[in-house]
Amino acid sequence: MEALFEVVLFLAIATLGAALARRLGLLAPIVLVVLGLALSYVPGFPQFQLEPELVLVGILPPLLYVAALETSVPAFRYNLRPILLLAVGLVLFTAFVVGFVLHVLLPGVPFAVCLALGAVVAPPDAVAATAVARRVGLPRRVVTILEGESLVNDATALVLLRVATLATIGSAVGVGDVAREVLVATGGGIVIGALGAVVFGFLHQRISDPLLDNALSLIVPFAVVFVAEEIHASGVVAVVVTGLALGHRLPRLMSAASRLQIGAVWRLVRFLLEGLVFLLVGLQLREVLVHLDTPTGTLVGVTAAVLVTVFLTRFVWLFPATYLARLVPRVRRRDPAPSPRFPLVIGWAGMRGVVTLAGALALPLTLAGGEPYPRELFIWLAFAVIVATLVGQGATLPAVARWLKLPPDDAVQDALSAAAVQQQASRAARDRLDEIAGEAPAAVVERLRRLGEHRTNTAWERLGGAERETPSQAYARLRQEMIDAEREVFRAARDAGRIPEETLVRAYRDLDLEESLLRREDEA
Repeated sequence: MEALFEVVLFLAIATLGAALARRLGLLAPIVLVVLGLALSYVPGFPQFQLEPELVLVGILPPLLYVAALETSVPAFRYNLRPILLLAVGLVLFTAFVVGFVLHVLLPGVPFAVCLALGAVVAPPDAVAATAVARRVGLPRRVVTILEGESLVNDATALVLLRVATLATIGSAVGVGDVAREVLVATGGGIVIGALGAVVFGFLHQRISDPLLDNALSLIVPFAVVFVAEEIHASGVVAVVVTGLALGHRLPRLMSAASRLQIGAVWRLVRFLLEGLVFLLVGLQLREVLVHLDTPTGTLVGVTAAVLVTVFLTRFVWLFPATYLARLVPRVRRRDPAPSPRFPLVIGWAGMRGVVTLAGALALPLTLAGGEPYPRELFIWLAFAVIVATLVGQGATLPAVARWLKLPPDDAVQDALSAAAVQQQASRAARDRLDEIAGEAPAAVVERLRRLGEHRTNTAWERLGGAERETPSQAYARLRQEMIDAEREVFRAARDAGRIPEETLVRAYRDLDLEESLLRREDEA
């Protein structure tokens, strides 16, 4: 009962914190981390000790899965080079540089365990990157690169952490061992992910009930992770591969009702898990400080050195990675060099999150032969990196983006492309209608023709700007008033006992669907 109460309490606080962030115009992850930091010192407030397995197996997979479902595979493939340079190259570079700096400052600590901490603090967090980048409104390609990096980099960091941990506890680790570990983790993850996409894609195609379809979707990330971890493959890679493959084929795998419902279900799951995870990160502060017994001078010096290293390595890697690759003529022709403002904003968006803390908590208790090392200091360093990057960089990222004046996506070109495709789609629909109309009533056929014309006209009207109300906007405004009036009549009839509750529910469902379509068109 007490555990259930704590879960409900944490979810309630996370929801209120997210609402407060929206009210203040702030980023929810930052508000929730700060709120957790404050609550960790409230007397009597429940303390929750974050377990690495809970994060890596219980929280991260569904968040990675929904992010992968929503990722454009063509955009991911087009940006594969910068994504891999960040998700693999930058993670390895940061891990080794942080490990070297830490080993220099703490020469009594073996390099292997310093490298393990470097692997822990190297990857920007998937949740933080997605939540902050979309909220700030960065250009579409920047968001794609950041999301792609955050989908893949955890796998690189966790594989490196596993290798470094084996060396830390005294296992013999040679080049062959490292190669085998990488092959099993990465290759096994890709294979399991591909098999998961085939199996669950087949099941989705055979299920017509939206409730069953969505229940299966919630099971997918956990099933894939469990199988991958059982063979010591990377569960992160497996989940991402499955999510990308299923997301790309989702229009053909699910019915319209299932797709509408799955969007709402996953939005809720992501909202609750993101809020919960950042709140829990903040709540770890007191627990981290309780076991910290490092002298103040050493603590301040090492913390400052690690923070500066983590911050600078991202920029030191980004600019050569951005421009040196374009010395190759084929790359330069395909993808011209961007303005320096783009690597600057990508560099500033290196927020760490819960995976960093989970990795730190998974560090071994002792070295080979039971020899102790400053594990509590390492956990503190990981926590400091999370708070400093999330609160410092995350809070200032909107200002940095405004200062850099990044060119926004061309809204006119987007609307033009959408209108052209919509016109093509409406023409295909009209041709199909002519083929199958047969003996259908002429009034019905004409109504369907007008519906197709309305959708095409709405798409073209978006090119007209916001100087005046378009016919589609006027339609939406007037139809909204009519829907409100219809709802009131049905509600009054139900209250008076003239219709049963089931009739009201059916009517409201139809009106709600129509209103959601009106709102979607208005937002577009």
